[in-house]
Amino acid sequence: MLTRRIIFNRIALDASIGILDHERRATQPIHVDAEIEVRVSQPVNDEDIHSVLDYRTLHSLIIKQCTDGHVNLLETLTENVADQLLAAFEDTREVRVRITKPSAFADCAGVAIEVCKQKPSGH
Repeated sequence: MLTRRIIFNRIALDASIGILDHERRATQPIHVDAEIEVRVSQPVNDEDIHSVLDYRTLHSLIIKQCTDGHVNLLETLTENVADQLLAAFEDTREVRVRITKPSAFADCAGVAIEVCKQKPSGH
């Protein structure tokens, strides 16, 4: 089975995330890294975007999931994004999602949660 990996590096956006009072009052920056492995079911046709999984659609899904309301825990948001990427596209086989809060601590570049999920065999 041929697969293709679509990789997003450091999508930067503001999200309503956090369990602390000050985090509930204002959005904060996050960075999203995602790798989506898809089963290749047809040859690439350079004249037809429908011959591939359009990464604009994946990007929109990630942005929507991260900005569609408040989430208390970074772990929850990371798993939600991974679950949506797996569920939304039939050819998606595996996803790895890392979400970083760069302003979590002053003494480091950020704190991240990463999850890796696969579709069960036979799907």
